[in-house]
Amino acid sequence: ITSANNLLAAMLDNHIMQGNALRIDTKQIVWKRCLDMNDRALRNIIVGLGKKSDGVAREDHFIITVASEIMAILCLAENLADLKARLARIIVAYNADGQPVTADDLKATGAMAALLKEAIKPNLIQTVEHSPAIVHGGPFANIAHGCNSVRATRMALKLADYTVTEAGFGADLGAQKFFDIKCRIAGLSPACVVLVATVRALKYNGGVKKDSLSTPDVEAVKRGIVNLEKHVENIQKYNVPCVVTLNRFTSDSDEELAYVKSFCEGKGASFALSEVWGKGGDGGLELAAAVQASIASGEANGQKFQVLYPDDLPLKEKISIIAKEIYGAENISFDAEAAKQLRRIEKLGFAHFPV
Repeated sequence: ITSANNLLAAMLDNHIMQGNALRIDTKQIVWKRCLDMNDRALRNIIVGLGKKSDGVAREDHFIITVASEIMAILCLAENLADLKARLARIIVAYNADGQPVTADDLKATGAMAALLKEAIKPNLIQTVEHSPAIVHGGPFANIAHGCNSVRATRMALKLADYTVTEAGFGADLGAQKFFDIKCRIAGLSPACVVLVATVRALKYNGGVKKDSLSTPDVEAVKRGIVNLEKHVENIQKYNVPCVVTLNRFTSDSDEELAYVKSFCEGKGASFALSEVWGKGGDGGLELAAAVQASIASGEANGQKFQVLYPDDLPLKEKISIIAKEIYGAENISFDAEAAKQLRRIEKLGFAHFPV
């Protein structure tokens, strides 16, 4: 992915140096180079210094590889043909007339696809207990959609009775993008959601200092559980059964665990303890049983997964729905630059895309 990303950047700069037939505006280049590590000094740089043969001097930027658009594309691609089609549509810059310049305009699509022809294949590995696992892709949830590849999920669904996949950061950012982007695009329909929490995190959210989190404090759990409550509500907006599981710590008291269990069940969510960190697979049997029961109950009750908003809504309305329904915003506003970007996105014909 790093190589494909930087190949496109190199072909872009080479095109400009070789006469710039596409009339690329160097002040409107949006494609960035990437590196698979965090190096702050490379975030904002000047390239093309030196001799004339070293290229045209311009401002450039580095991002980390997981933030590359190619990472997101790889994880959404259905197959090699779809991958090439998505790569071709990458907008790298705008020309002097404000029109987009794509990877296909630079004739970079085939070369990038060649670099990715093996990377598109999911990786089968195993856990220390010899359970199969597929690891493939990792787009940042705060930049892209934060989920593993569609191909990996589909492969797992063909190979197992139950497929468990992680969805980014939290049940707001991660779950929302998993549902509204990955599931929508790939036609996936989740049967159940496992919402993971800890008593320590709930107490911290309730105002307890870090050095006191091991001390039992049911009242702090009660204060902090509003955070978990909102996550449960978010999941339920998608009409999917929810199982809350606590990663149990040795310092958790029975009273704290009982309160969380009672609270979750009162909100319509199932509950199970998870002790896999200390007991391995055996520590997850209670959770596995709860998931199976929730799936069966959801099917019996006719629960069907639904996305948060329809495709045909304007982008501002989609953003507003997410902000209000998922993050609890009362209202939202767009500054001049954000409004300008939204107008450009809509003008380019991308208004139907999920957010």
